[in-house]
Amino acid sequence: MDLGLEGGFLAHRSSINSDLYASYISDHDENYVYLKKTGFETVFANDILPFAKLAWCNFFKNRVNQPENIFHLESIVDVVNNIENKQFSFPNDIDVVTGGFPCQDFSFAGKRKGFDSHKDHNGIIYNEPTEATRGQLYLWLKKVVEITKPKVFIAENVKGLVTLGDVKDIIQKDFRNIDDGYVVLDAQVLNAKNYGVAQNRERVIFIGISKRYANKKILDELISLQEKSEVYPYPPYTHGTDPELKPYATLNQILAHLPEPELASTDKSQQSYSKAKLFKKTQGNIEVNMNGQAPTIRAEHHGNIEFRRLSKENGGTNLSELHLPQRRLTVRECALIQSFPPDYEFVFNYGKANSVSASAAYKIIGNAVPPLLGFAIGRHLSQIWDKLFKT
Repeated sequence: MDLGLEGGFLAHRSSINSDLYASYISDHDENYVYLKKTGFETVFANDILPFAKLAWCNFFKNRVNQPENIFHLESIVDVVNNIENKQFSFPNDIDVVTGGFPCQDFSFAGKRKGFDSHKDHNGIIYNEPTEATRGQLYLWLKKVVEITKPKVFIAENVKGLVTLGDVKDIIQKDFRNIDDGYVVLDAQVLNAKNYGVAQNRERVIFIGISKRYANKKILDELISLQEKSEVYPYPPYTHGTDPELKPYATLNQILAHLPEPELASTDKSQQSYSKAKLFKKTQGNIEVNMNGQAPTIRAEHHGNIEFRRLSKENGGTNLSELHLPQRRLTVRECALIQSFPPDYEFVFNYGKANSVSASAAYKIIGNAVPPLLGFAIGRHLSQIWDKLFKT
């Protein structure tokens, strides 16, 4: 989401609708275009995974000075507690807050405990659910919004959240009552494939607009007109079956230029892939459709990473690659499927304290919001910003 909101990265040509993004793109090479910056800049980020920080800082060192001072290796629970204890403070003048509160307890693939989860961010299991357990960590995102009072906040979670009773309505109501109030329209389930990502990935997105800063007349019109409003905050589709849109990006398009792992001379992310054997009737043990989009890239690894191709004996259907060895998707392939730029390093070893393994890289990639989905949101927000907040 950080990279997507900022822009300023490479994207595959098949993933970009040049008619809609004309003012934001410049040529790079035959496979990629450069997406210009949107105007947003990341001033604070956090995660609890050390390797997530390493990969983030390794890439963002080319964009900001001392990225390690921006990225904080701790839970948002600990960040907020430190603020309340006056041991830390957020940067001043925050315009946008984004957050992806943990999704395990809302996911179709998990136990779907929702608000009743008993496990916290450190893996400790409590007798009763608390605000610090995973299913209620959205309340800590709420606290961040209360502290920073941004003009806009964006919260992301798995599609499964909207099917858990009144969970979505409870979260929306809590978000609306922050500070002087936020306009939070009904959360939308966005599929990344509609924004040029070669992946069927559905996520529920909450967007809140501050009543403190926004033009009242514009907000009233937004509430009244909803998606017909000129400041409706959810981005329009760029890809789809509509003749006015660009066709969905396919795996064949975004992966065609990659060499096989043994031929990738310098890219460790392309050289690295799970060697887990084929397990029948288990998650991840299918061959991706190279003529379509990948299934959702997950944060698990090893046996849960789909196969780039299966052998003929195992039912492989990718006829043009049946002469090649059966294997799972590489780290780089998963990253491109998520729409990360090709120069984002995920597997590297720059010394013992500065290295990321393939297993860790798969997890970073699967946990992420696809940058192109983030860019669609960031570009659209930048276009309606002045209308929203004009006095």
